[in-house]
Amino acid sequence: MKIKFIIFLFVFIWLALIVRVFTLSVQSNSYYSKLSRNNTIKHEKIAPVRGEIVDRFNRPIAINKLGFKIELAPHLLRKKNKKMFDEEIALLIKLLPSLSKEKIIKNYKKKDSFYNHEYIDVVHYIPYAEMMPVYTILNLRKNIKIAPAPKRFYPYKNIAAHMIGYVSRANQKDIDKNPLLDLIGYTGKTGIENYYNEYLQGTPGEKKIKVNANNLEVKELSYTSPQEDRKLTLNLDMELQKYISKLFEGKVGAIVVMDTHGAIVSAGSFPNYDLNIFVNGMSYKMYNTLSSSLDHPFTNKLTHGLYPPGSIIKPLLGLLYITTDLNKNWTVNCKSNLKVGHRIYRCWKRKGHGRTDIIKAIRESCDDYFYKGSLVLGNVKMSAGLKRYGFGKKTGIDLPNEFIGVVPSRLWKENKYHVNWNIGETVNMSIGQGDFLTTPIQIARETALVATGKLPTPHLAKMIGDKPYQEKFEKVLNAKELRKLPLIRRAMYQVCNSAHGTATHYLHSKVTLAGKTGTAQVIGIKQDIKTRKKEHELSYYTRSHAWFTTYGPYKNPQYIVTVLVEHGGHGGHAAGAIVSDIYNKLLELGYIK
Repeated sequence: MKIKFIIFLFVFIWLALIVRVFTLSVQSNSYYSKLSRNNTIKHEKIAPVRGEIVDRFNRPIAINKLGFKIELAPHLLRKKNKKMFDEEIALLIKLLPSLSKEKIIKNYKKKDSFYNHEYIDVVHYIPYAEMMPVYTILNLRKNIKIAPAPKRFYPYKNIAAHMIGYVSRANQKDIDKNPLLDLIGYTGKTGIENYYNEYLQGTPGEKKIKVNANNLEVKELSYTSPQEDRKLTLNLDMELQKYISKLFEGKVGAIVVMDTHGAIVSAGSFPNYDLNIFVNGMSYKMYNTLSSSLDHPFTNKLTHGLYPPGSIIKPLLGLLYITTDLNKNWTVNCKSNLKVGHRIYRCWKRKGHGRTDIIKAIRESCDDYFYKGSLVLGNVKMSAGLKRYGFGKKTGIDLPNEFIGVVPSRLWKENKYHVNWNIGETVNMSIGQGDFLTTPIQIARETALVATGKLPTPHLAKMIGDKPYQEKFEKVLNAKELRKLPLIRRAMYQVCNSAHGTATHYLHSKVTLAGKTGTAQVIGIKQDIKTRKKEHELSYYTRSHAWFTTYGPYKNPQYIVTVLVEHGGHGGHAAGAIVSDIYNKLLELGYIK
């Protein structure tokens, strides 16, 4: 019995061994063959070169400077290789004295591990001229690899900075969202660079290389080129942009110059900054100085600046009045003040405007007309109408993280503050004050609505590669509003051309304009103050913001010019000359036919 058991056990063990040998040698052959191939074939990604950004006349706005990066072989910090590591670092510092030894070591330690067999990027960029004299020496070192590394450069420095935006080193958060950035290293952070980042960065190529057991290249098996150098053409005219930036020197605010189809030929947010400081890096002192400025140079005021619209809301609110519960013949007797509850609401003109209709109310910016009209319509109809016109929502401009502003309403206040709406807020809203907030790009778009009857989508891009940007419009006006629109246009014409117009005496434009001025208060006026100080008598940060939005030529609208001067006081006085100079320049350059 024992002999039978031993024989059985012997046979069983041999059968098990035979089955295992068969599995390893025959059935698993394809698996281990594949594994072997993978161990001998290296897949190397090739970073694409970022596409250029140019203006409408093909002038370069964002380009790539030719340079190099330096990589070190992995595992040099192990004891047996430490001497080699120190030698390579010493050589780099000797040949390229501008490099920081501490920074090189820090960059190396970040990526060096037992699992990493790729060369480690220790110097992100060395200019072409600096590398060339030492290139041959470094390239012969087996532990050092020199690779091309373009660097973003902005020839116009601070001109149109907020629109163009900048690129900088991708952080871990960026890489988690877009793993390709681990290869590329840089990403668009703001402006056009951010909005069109995926297009501009391109797609990587790939190289398949046969390597030996020491990970050394034996043969190149295949090569796929990256899709790169994708060109983006903007509507911006950088010479016009330089001219407008000069007009705005010493001022804080925003400018939009846009055709009636939404193409932005010039725009600015002021003060601005040199885009190259974000590519090259800046000191903490410089960053703190810029970021703590009360004029907010890092804020793109075009899309992120929220301001009370003041009186520039009156043309569209007037259109809503005369097409809803009022009519074009409705008038008020402006006596300079209106009592609502326990509060007095004043008109800006101390003696009042007397008998006032819609034309006069817009031409002379009569507050009392809009106060009394708001009491007829009420907040619900006002807020609903203004939202339909495009306020309180994104314009769709091709810039990132656009703000929507605020069109205050009963529901909005209940949800935000958990308190009831009061009638005084309706009155205040009618002259663009209170919680009402808008952006300069929204105002430019709304002006285009008055000029053409259509609401365009503002856009900076003209051509994405060889494909033109697809312009878009919204039809938001009903048939009655379209019929009454010429009345509002006539009123805006009189703002700029009538003897009593609020802008007439501040203009010297060769183009016939229609527009609206606005003075948006930043502080309230106490009820017991009978005589208000003039704007120039107030301290700077308590002065009102000055608005002036226009279209021209009046009979054949082609361009919109919207200007906001922070703490500029009266809109016509602060912005009339700027607007006039811009239209004269548009005429001189042939934009206006």
